[in-house]
Amino acid sequence: MESPRPTTTLADPARPHAVTPTTVAAGLLVPVLAALGVLSSYYVQVIHGDWIDRQQAACRHLPFPKAEHVAGWAGLALGLSAVIVCVLLARRLRRHHPVRLGGTWPGLLALVTVWVNVPAILLELFMVWAMHTPDGSGSVLGDCG
Repeated sequence: MESPRPTTTLADPARPHAVTPTTVAAGLLVPVLAALGVLSSYYVQVIHGDWIDRQQAACRHLPFPKAEHVAGWAGLALGLSAVIVCVLLARRLRRHHPVRLGGTWPGLLALVTVWVNVPAILLELFMVWAMHTPDGSGSVLGDCG
């Protein structure tokens, strides 16, 4: 005996569609947050290089730039926020629609972005660690004589 087919499908007009403006916005927010996290972590290196160049030009040690701390922690926060938004999107899709995260194009985009973002989060963690460890060699001020 054949099992009866379910009467409700995703194409049923009585059911809401899984791809709504909210899921599209959340799905597009994940890659934006991930990219901003990577750019912020890259900016930590730019700030640090500029700081060393200014020290060498001034021939003295300058205070550590606070912008480097802000950029480092912001990069980590943005990278982790991308994962949180992806998890919330998955929960929303499962709660309101019988669809897995990869079942819609915004969800699939968010899922792929989060998997690609995992090494970036490790890089962002390393940047925060590197900011808070003392530089053993110190800055070489060059020929200041």
